[in-house]
Amino acid sequence: MDGSVLDLVIGTVVGLTASALFVIFLLVGFAVVVGFTKLRPSGGKTLIVRSLDEMVGGTAAFLPPTAPRGPADQLHTPELAEKKTQPAVGA
Repeated sequence: MDGSVLDLVIGTVVGLTASALFVIFLLVGFAVVVGFTKLRPSGGKTLIVRSLDEMVGGTAAFLPPTAPRGPADQLHTPELAEKKTQPAVGA
């Protein structure tokens, strides 16, 4: 190989590596900055509002796992209750 071709190959590899590292650092930096904005305090006494519930002063009310889920409780449907009482097919 000629010296100029070797310099061209090395320059290309260095340039591609530098640009790839720049894009990686740019993406990681953006992700860190966006991640830090989520760490701001929230609540009734701050200017940051993350949801309408927070704005009107309410808090989220979570249901216990045993609470009924309304008329469409998929775990306790009549079809499933009937299937439990029938013998298995092929038994």
